[in-house]
Amino acid sequence: MAAGRAPFLKTRYGGYFHRDIPEEDAELTHVGAGTPCGEYLRRFWQPVCFSDELKDLPLRLKIMGEDLVAFRDKSGAAGLLELHCPHRGTSLEFGLIGDKGIRCCYHGWLFDVDGTILETPGEPADSTLKDRLFHGAYPIHEFNGIVFAYMGPPELKPPFPVYDTFNRPGYRMIPGRKYCFPANWLQIHENTMDPVHTAFLHTIVSGAVFTEEFGVLPELEYVETPIGMVYVGTRRISDNLWTRMVEVVLPNLQQVAPIWETGREERAFSGPMMSRWAVPLDDTNTMLIEFRHVCETDEVTTPAWWADRNIMLPGQLAADTYEEGQLHPGDYEAQVSQRPIAIHGLEHLGETDRGISIFRNQVRRGIRAVAQGHDPMGLYRNGTGVIPTYCNNTVVCIPPAETAALDKELMRQTGRRLAQSYLREPPLLADC
Repeated sequence: MAAGRAPFLKTRYGGYFHRDIPEEDAELTHVGAGTPCGEYLRRFWQPVCFSDELKDLPLRLKIMGEDLVAFRDKSGAAGLLELHCPHRGTSLEFGLIGDKGIRCCYHGWLFDVDGTILETPGEPADSTLKDRLFHGAYPIHEFNGIVFAYMGPPELKPPFPVYDTFNRPGYRMIPGRKYCFPANWLQIHENTMDPVHTAFLHTIVSGAVFTEEFGVLPELEYVETPIGMVYVGTRRISDNLWTRMVEVVLPNLQQVAPIWETGREERAFSGPMMSRWAVPLDDTNTMLIEFRHVCETDEVTTPAWWADRNIMLPGQLAADTYEEGQLHPGDYEAQVSQRPIAIHGLEHLGETDRGISIFRNQVRRGIRAVAQGHDPMGLYRNGTGVIPTYCNNTVVCIPPAETAALDKELMRQTGRRLAQSYLREPPLLADC
């Protein structure tokens, strides 16, 4: 394997010069314990499963390369423990859930949700082993049907973050779907900052999987926020300008504006339709898990189908057959086919990839901040504050300028103006 970048090919039939494939960018992509990115991601609360998955049997999980077991005991307490019993290594996925804690099936050792060893049957009555030893456990926080875990240094545990999208009057927030892509977390999540693929992959290639208006290429800006970044994509739809802002909340939360927007009716700041995390299971597998935001007042703001958690967005699962995937590729095919870990040294980024570059730099800065003993951008320690976010569709009536060039500049200026106004006064924060 070669390091760095592959040669910039300047000749026809030059495949011979691309036989040596550069290594992946390990700083951004490797997530195991002790890796730079793994330690960065572990500073934040991460979703690990749905609350309703914790039933009568233990749930085996892998999160950031760690084998874990989640369970809810009969008292209602939920726990997230290391998978293997500290006695002889038996997997606790075969454990017995009791009134308090989980008991290993092999020799009956009993563990509380915090890793306290409650019983060690078979040991002498005067044994102090259970009083001197703990089993590995992680703090959890259940919120609105999703179980979150903090897997970082215990002394640095932040409060659970509450974003303004979690408390919107007139909306209810429901758990959506959980599914996995066999690819690295970064190439899955950074797709959030790639608005051009929406006009091509989701409209021209596979037909209009959202609305026809998504096929209009937007004028683009990218704006960093206190918690991450947004792309600002502004489209001309007759006499209207439709500005769409999709958001990355560092490190791995994305908020997506409603995909049923057409831009044909004026609309104030809409907020997101979805808050979705891209959680690394390991270096080459990623879990996507989401909240859906459902308006309770009308079906124009939120179509009825969005409240059915069994209905998926188009292109998020592998096609039924290989040929169908070739004919109608979606996000799954486009992102998974980049290799299990995308090779940045083979990429040739262009102007429309500025969002990708900015996001990668934000992650790299966060990784290095953690390595230097600092809190990364996006981590909040004010447990009483609501955190503002910026995802939205906004549609304003502004007739076209005199020329196409002037109209493009008008679109960019409108997008920038709206984004700056929302950063100064976050619209959803006023409602919390």
